[in-house]
Amino acid sequence: MGYNHITNFFHLPKGLPVADHNSFHGPLKVHPKNPRYFTDDTKRAIYLTGSHTWANFQESGLDNDPPFDFTAYLDLLEGHNHNFIRLWVWEHGMRAPWTNDPVCFTPLPYLLSGSKYDLNAWNPTYFERLRQRVELAAARGIYVSIMLFQGWSLNKTGNPEGDPWLAHPFNGVNNINGVDVPIGGLVDDDINPTLHSLGNPEVLARQEAYIRKVIDTVNYLDNVLYEIINEGGSTAWQYHMIEYIHTYERGKPKQHPVGMTHRIAPEQFNSDLFNSPADWISPGQEPQNCLHPGSIYLQDYRNDPIPADGRKVILSDTDHLWGHGGNHKWVWKSFLRGMNPIFMDPWKNLAGRLVRERTQWMHLAGGISKDQPDYPDWEPIRLSMGTTRRYAEKINLVAMTPHGEMASTRYCLANLGKEYLVYLPDGGLVTLDLRNAKGNLSVEWFFPILGRVMAGPEPVPGGKYATLAAPYSGDAVLYLSSQSV
Repeated sequence: MGYNHITNFFHLPKGLPVADHNSFHGPLKVHPKNPRYFTDDTKRAIYLTGSHTWANFQESGLDNDPPFDFTAYLDLLEGHNHNFIRLWVWEHGMRAPWTNDPVCFTPLPYLLSGSKYDLNAWNPTYFERLRQRVELAAARGIYVSIMLFQGWSLNKTGNPEGDPWLAHPFNGVNNINGVDVPIGGLVDDDINPTLHSLGNPEVLARQEAYIRKVIDTVNYLDNVLYEIINEGGSTAWQYHMIEYIHTYERGKPKQHPVGMTHRIAPEQFNSDLFNSPADWISPGQEPQNCLHPGSIYLQDYRNDPIPADGRKVILSDTDHLWGHGGNHKWVWKSFLRGMNPIFMDPWKNLAGRLVRERTQWMHLAGGISKDQPDYPDWEPIRLSMGTTRRYAEKINLVAMTPHGEMASTRYCLANLGKEYLVYLPDGGLVTLDLRNAKGNLSVEWFFPILGRVMAGPEPVPGGKYATLAAPYSGDAVLYLSSQSV
């Protein structure tokens, strides 16, 4: 008996819905029935996924580098069915810890007074660009998490020539306002203040003023989320900033989700994120090079992601798990474990000679650098994120929760008795517990490498265990749906 329907999934075969990219229905909020996902005024579960890249807000490059093509970037996102980005922010005006070259970051939120910043004067170009880019993303149906602060704007290498702190507006030599920050001590120790800590009352007040200005600029938009900082900041400072945004937005027309992402180094723990007042989080890989009660057991979000339990909406991000890394299997595993996977995409390379030299060396060695947008793993990741989103819109996602115990592969989203979405990372056979199902269930296979969907030759009876074989080699996705519903 042969398979009766084979088609290319990426050409949207009949029966696979496409989201309305032209409108939003209120800002996101955590879904009250399935808090693994966000919802809006429609009450549907909204799955977020997409590619983000370093230069998608401020220009970052050398003097002769072309400007970032934001329209082409949006084309990439829309063409791959993505609906989420992190909008990257850099706090310093020049220098980068990954290169000695004179990389510039522009615009910054403060105006220059001569050769120094006036921290009392907002730069209208910065906030107008922010508003425009969030609006342009909204026109494509894309949610934007606005990164507010940047841990990499402090010294990450100890290299004086590439130390970004030397060009930071809050460095006393760079502003006319007498503001300076002592650099030293542990980043998570507010007694020894660093830039992103509670130990600097004047700096904290200015950071809060910046947050208010950002919120005042974009509060009217529905497609906004916030991220406190990329890989930096004391835990207490991050908690404070999350609460500050929540409090300030209570007096505004719209309230938006606030996220806390993993600091990576110095040590931070996923328990700090789960215990935070954030609406969403991006965990890291644990254990790190440390001993901590929360790190006794490996939290392997790279290879065997921990099922989301609904304590937080999880946007699992390759940036905090690998930096440059991931593969399309990670996307499917994360999706089937109740998470929202996002990808750190080198769509435009980091500026500077070291990145370019590494890329050239790889080419001379006959390979492709992970810094390159055409590295072989990247396009399958982009495609898989868009495909998981199509399945998220096809199934009754709000009723689906991780049920690894229902499938021998341990990757299963299920509305027990009604819908089962199963991932077979290595293809082959899968045994399913269908004892909760009544009647027959229709069968559909999807093959990520081929990009093809295939209808099964016959339904599978419920009420018992069933073993199915993927009809092709390689990883596969199996979708079962009750025909009695």
